[in-house]
Amino acid sequence: MTRNCFGQVTTMLHTRFMPSSASKREGVQGAFISIGMMACVMMICAGLPGTSHAASLPRVASINLCTDQLLMTLADPEQILGLSPYSRDAARSWDAAKASKFPRLSGEAEDVLVLNPDIVVAGRFTKRATRELLKEKGLRVVEFDAARSLDNVKKQIWQMGGLVQHPDRAATEVQRLDTAIARARAVVSRRPYRVLALSRRGWVSGGDSLTSSLLATAGLDNAASDLGYKLGGFASLETIVSLRPDFLLVSDGGDFAEDEGRAFMLHPALERFYPASKRLVIPEKLTVCGGSMLSEALDRLTSELERVAR
Repeated sequence: MTRNCFGQVTTMLHTRFMPSSASKREGVQGAFISIGMMACVMMICAGLPGTSHAASLPRVASINLCTDQLLMTLADPEQILGLSPYSRDAARSWDAAKASKFPRLSGEAEDVLVLNPDIVVAGRFTKRATRELLKEKGLRVVEFDAARSLDNVKKQIWQMGGLVQHPDRAATEVQRLDTAIARARAVVSRRPYRVLALSRRGWVSGGDSLTSSLLATAGLDNAASDLGYKLGGFASLETIVSLRPDFLLVSDGGDFAEDEGRAFMLHPALERFYPASKRLVIPEKLTVCGGSMLSEALDRLTSELERVAR
């Protein structure tokens, strides 16, 4: 860097100020060299792109799956010291492949303390003892609530963008989310279906949940509202069928039941009323956390609605 800087400065000085007389050039050339070296030192100290700015950015460790996702999206790789134990879980982590490039932490305080990060990001429900110990040791711990709505998601994107000092990236991700919302609304406006979000063992997402917010923001009617669940609850086959939703929103469209929880989703009675043509599939890893993956979840919802409408 220094050599390149030195060459640029001396070339500029030579071009603009070198005398045409050979007798004067020799004396002036030595002055140019000194000036060039001084200018390079000043430029480096002032902070050429990628030097002092990168060094001033906070180094961050994440001990929560959802803060993992936000951190990987918005921070420079060099800023990420480590991610939570579940960061590489392909079923729940939106970008497990990218997460494998970073150290995987135990979730306990000890390995975080060794890293001595500038900031630790955690969930509000991350193990309390771990969070308290890190605070007692003087580390800055920033806690994120579980996102319950798309508005919460946007706020958390802005919050993480501010922490890692990349607000421009946060603005880009929020714009992506708004664009995905607009696309989903355009498709839903053709016919506002009634949808029931259903998971293993008959778990139904309640009104105060991220999945419910996703459906409502897109313009779909959440059939679970008739059950009065706030965060969610279990529903029987009879209850589900009696609700008569137009579609079920599920996380897996496969036909294999590895356990009883999955077997519920493939029960003959449920498949009779809701075959694959009446099931909207959005992988769990796109909705388990609030973050940039919600843009992809909305786009997936849009494409699924277009598929079942054919």
